Amino acid sequence: MSKPLSDHDKRKQISVRGLAGVENVAELKVAFNRHLHFTLVKDRNVATKRDYYFALANTVRDHLVGKWIRTQQYYYEKDPKRVYYISLEFYMGRTLQNTMVNLALENACDEAVYQLGLDMEELEDMEEDAGLGNGGLGRLAACFLDSMASLGLAAYGYGIRYEFGIFNQKIVNGWQVEEADDWLRYGNPWEKARPEYMRPVRFYGRTEHTPDGVKWVDTQVVLALPYDTPIPGYRNNIVNTMRLWSAKAPCDFNLKDFNVGGYIQAVLDRNLCENISRVLYPNDNFFEGKELRLKQEYFVVAATLQDIIRRFKASKFGSREIVRTDFAELPNKVAIQLNDTHPAMAIPELMRVLLDEEKLGWDKAWDVCVRTCAYTNHTVLPEALERWPLDLFHHLLPRHLEIIFEINRRFLEYVASKYPGDNDRLRRMSLIEEGGCKKVNMAHLCIVGSHAVNGVARIHSEILIATLFKDFYELDPHKFQNKTNGITPRRWLVMCNPGLAEVIAEKIGEEFVRDLDQLKRLLKFINDDSFIRDIAKIKQENKLKFAVHLEEHYKVKINPQSMFDFQVKRIHEYKRQLLNCLHMITYYNRIKKEPNKHWTPRTIMVGGKAAPGYHTAKMIIRLITAIGEVVNHDPVVGDRLKVIFLENYRVTLAEKAIPSADLSEQISTAGTEASGTGNMKFMLNGALTIGTMDGANVEMAEEAGEENLFIFGMRVEDVDAMDAGKGYHASEYYNRIPELKQAMDQIAGGFFSPKQPDLFKELVDLLMHHDRFKVFADYEAYIKCQDKVNQLYKNPKEWTKMVIHNIAGCGKFSSDRTIAQYAREIWGMEPSLEKIPAPDEQLK
Repeated sequence: MSKPLSDHDKRKQISVRGLAGVENVAELKVAFNRHLHFTLVKDRNVATKRDYYFALANTVRDHLVGKWIRTQQYYYEKDPKRVYYISLEFYMGRTLQNTMVNLALENACDEAVYQLGLDMEELEDMEEDAGLGNGGLGRLAACFLDSMASLGLAAYGYGIRYEFGIFNQKIVNGWQVEEADDWLRYGNPWEKARPEYMRPVRFYGRTEHTPDGVKWVDTQVVLALPYDTPIPGYRNNIVNTMRLWSAKAPCDFNLKDFNVGGYIQAVLDRNLCENISRVLYPNDNFFEGKELRLKQEYFVVAATLQDIIRRFKASKFGSREIVRTDFAELPNKVAIQLNDTHPAMAIPELMRVLLDEEKLGWDKAWDVCVRTCAYTNHTVLPEALERWPLDLFHHLLPRHLEIIFEINRRFLEYVASKYPGDNDRLRRMSLIEEGGCKKVNMAHLCIVGSHAVNGVARIHSEILIATLFKDFYELDPHKFQNKTNGITPRRWLVMCNPGLAEVIAEKIGEEFVRDLDQLKRLLKFINDDSFIRDIAKIKQENKLKFAVHLEEHYKVKINPQSMFDFQVKRIHEYKRQLLNCLHMITYYNRIKKEPNKHWTPRTIMVGGKAAPGYHTAKMIIRLITAIGEVVNHDPVVGDRLKVIFLENYRVTLAEKAIPSADLSEQISTAGTEASGTGNMKFMLNGALTIGTMDGANVEMAEEAGEENLFIFGMRVEDVDAMDAGKGYHASEYYNRIPELKQAMDQIAGGFFSPKQPDLFKELVDLLMHHDRFKVFADYEAYIKCQDKVNQLYKNPKEWTKMVIHNIAGCGKFSSDRTIAQYAREIWGMEPSLEKIPAPDEQLK
């Protein structure tokens, strides 16, 4: 095989990376040296790699500033409707390369850095991930910001600037160990603090009902300090804003009432209220009802709503004087999207502001609130649904609880008028759950307080209206919609897989980056031998590169000719990493039984974090590492099977791994994965999918043709029928299927943990006696399906043709399509692919 081009050479020849004009390169070098000197106060003799990264980041940031200011100015002049995407998570990853891609600066920067005698990839590797999210929900928010900017929407992402993001995962003796993610340690060149827009947020206290209305008094104040990060659209001169709030104690905190000698303690106690923005809760699809979390949820919402209302009242550029006072106009100028129920407090908080501060009557305030807010549901798992205890709520936010009670009273009155005498329906639909400990059901609050409710894939939205939200759908069917998730093709193709992007651009031009539906045109080349070879060659280069990365970082040697089989996602029972484990063991046993047979070589890679308090998930990681210890050191197996646990899976590791994948594992029990977005990233990067008919897999099969995915296992109807009928009995499968029994007996008998034979007895007990996710029920179909995968992999040409069908079917899964649908069908806004004038052009 010919030696792959160096990354520098490969990047130089790529048109989608922008032109490296001579003036451009010279100007970038001057700016780089200026920042090294004046910003970092270093010269080339003492500068470190990190200094060079900061110099480059500041140089690239300079190119954003004019566009950023101009975009905001443009919005003030045009006064468009604005959308506020409120999320407790924004899983952004790194910013430098994405900014270069979106500003068409990548080739010029590459050339400048090269001429300065530096290595671009080394500099890029100095950047910390902004890991302000757990997984799908937080990464979706990040993709949405990219698409909203690229579609010219006046959009703002609002969240919390966590000092510590998702923990770093270390694997020590096969176990997950968490480490704090001190991502701001060296500073963040992409953010700009805005202390002039600091906002007070109040907690605790009590309410007083006076003739002038309700007063919330004796509260504790925390200040919200905003930090702005620029969000560049793709080559359209638009730069939107992500504003993240940080908690600050007021100057007089604890000082007005401290006793003599308590001054030092009072100052030290400032930390307590600044803890609000200290750390991201590391749970994915799990609700932990802690006071600090409810504080975070109210903090982001209260600060954001003050910003929204200030901007609504004063939308003239550079002016703070009040222009608008009629709140009936708010829904025409503002859309608020709630990313799951985490920002649900926006509904009672908006009502509090309208009632108590702006003095609107209830009916008018409620109409404004409902027409402004919309809610996205992300899960049907009961343990993930937010239900806050009344006593905690009353203690922390007494006025908001009163408002929720009144919303509920009026709502139940309305339901009773539609369904007289149906008391069970009233109980089911109430915002307040009765029982031992009364709770506020935040999903019900979101539905009642929003004009639109959506799921995130067709099958998920159907399940919502048939089960979880059935009563609400019957009452008001028009409220419920579907918006299938998507991913941004800028980060997830152009940036992370430039080789593939270039091969595609050679065939169909560059428009696909903005309009991913264009990928359909690749079907014309499905029988073009040179195109098939090009696609296969890019995959092989990406595999070699990832193999080198694994050797450098994990000290494991893998066979780059083997099939790269990935399951990367948060570790959770419903995602069924355990089913993958059973395949690993079965395949191992088959190779051992017939070592001379021609087996398709595989490298099975699993990655993902387990929530620190989720014991079962941590045991699943331990099982995977234990299987790897046995399989990877068995000389009979050699390099025909390797099992690797990828440590510290995060956005940046995904960008390296996904382009190298041959097979994508999407094997959740049908009806449990709301959508999935990793599935789309793998599809776009030329991997084939083995999966159940769950989440967006259903629509992927529809777009690419079901014959071009490896679909197996129970459908939602089969799962429902099993639950309604004889139920799921693991022992029936265990006793009937010899290979399954052998694998389970090995796990239970200590074959993979000889020093601690009973290490996995809890996992065995779980699978045999209380497995909610029916792993054994799909085992047989899964193994048969994996046999089909092995067969096809032996025919590289047919495999690659199937890959091309998949890439060509990806158009629907661009977040540009998703956002265009939110804009038109929920926000009442029209997306646009127009460029706005650059800062040096005259504004028309």
